Amino acid sequence: MRESDRREYWTRRLREYDQGHLLAAWDDLSPDRREALLESLQAVDFDLIRRLYENRGYKPEIGDLLRNATSPRGPRLSDRADAARRRAAVECGEEALRGGRAACVLVAGGQGSRLGFEHPKGMFPIGPLSRHSLFQIFAEKILARGKRYGRRLPLALMTSPLTHAETVDYFERHERFGLGDDLHIFCQGTMPAVDATTGRILMARPDALALSPDGHGGMLAAIHRSGVLERFRQEGVRHLFYFQVDNPLLDVADPEFIGWHILAGSEMSTLVIAKQTPLDKVGNVVQVGDRLHVVEYSDLPQDLAVRPGLDGKPLLWAGSIGVHVMEVDFLARVADLAEALPFHVALKKMTYYDPETRTIVEPETANAVKFERFIFDLIPHAENAIVIEAAENDQFAPLKNAPGAARDTPEYVRDRMAAKCRRLLREAGCETPGDPIVEISPLFALDSWELSQRLPRGTRIASPTYFGPEGPIAVDAAGGTQGAG
Repeated sequence: MRESDRREYWTRRLREYDQGHLLAAWDDLSPDRREALLESLQAVDFDLIRRLYENRGYKPEIGDLLRNATSPRGPRLSDRADAARRRAAVECGEEALRGGRAACVLVAGGQGSRLGFEHPKGMFPIGPLSRHSLFQIFAEKILARGKRYGRRLPLALMTSPLTHAETVDYFERHERFGLGDDLHIFCQGTMPAVDATTGRILMARPDALALSPDGHGGMLAAIHRSGVLERFRQEGVRHLFYFQVDNPLLDVADPEFIGWHILAGSEMSTLVIAKQTPLDKVGNVVQVGDRLHVVEYSDLPQDLAVRPGLDGKPLLWAGSIGVHVMEVDFLARVADLAEALPFHVALKKMTYYDPETRTIVEPETANAVKFERFIFDLIPHAENAIVIEAAENDQFAPLKNAPGAARDTPEYVRDRMAAKCRRLLREAGCETPGDPIVEISPLFALDSWELSQRLPRGTRIASPTYFGPEGPIAVDAAGGTQGAG
């Protein structure tokens, strides 16, 4: 088709959707930039965008859902304290890891802008003493888990268009942190952002739409599109351990979590913590009949947040922390279900190009509607879904805020990481007088049992110490290191 015919076609088509402004700069564009613009238009589902914008004010009736809700099914901390049940879960998970039936999925599409760090958040230096990045810490956990069970553990890492190139370059510069061909990096999709007042698609430049990542729920389509899921199936992987990049406290590919999931015959299981207050800003997991549901805190009226369940106990005790185990066959089954992952709307402040004034506009208030999918919307479609309760101080310390906030800052997270390391040392029979800053590389020890095999009982750690892959290194007050016995 000639360029003039293509322009005429798109002029007519965009007029149908009141999106004619997208071609306003056509005459000023070079042939290459015109081609790029048309390619981006070709990728847009304009009917979907119009429908999502028109329904942007709709929220599901949470009251109807919670009226029949009870506490979610699955092992709480008291159940995990039962030695026999816990041992059975651990052994089941270990068998899956030894058999090569597990893999990891890390979603890492976000930048560290809220931390004042204009790079992929996974590159943020979070190690309490080593200042190793989130990416390196997770890579070491995965390598160590594979080493323990004699089977390398594949990692599928999802980026976004904003972070993809820098993430790939970072891993290549660091020789993939030893993951080699077991690392599969793929990119999530995008959705156009629209003007909150008019519904018109915003532009980033005269030749480019304003696009934003389609949410962590975009993992489902992206892992299919990339071919990674099919590769995992062919390699015999059945269980995917899914987690997010901002939580370095997490025990990645924890065999106990995987084991509880398998023993329940679950298609998708969720790690939860007990909420400290009814209004905690986490997803709320509830049971409705034989299905689990997650109610996002932003959708939850305050009066419902404090409502007891049918059993009289606190209904909304279980807070989701974005950690799941999912069956590969389940993801294949729901991949083509459009309703499995509905779009959610978010009102955000977004810089854009105004084709009328031909200027870049930086709004002072939220001006854009973004459309995102959330992975937890898969849970109601899963058979035998369960939750597994974890202790917050053991598994959850999300890095979200810049220094100065009350919590979830870099120093807050580092303090939580060091506290967990001290606890593991004490469980291994070591002493930590004065609560020194301690960091343990997963390649030195994954847990207290492994520490007990490497350190004599009664070992005293009284000063800042980093346990690197080769052994402990004392760290002086200025942050330097020296060999330690």
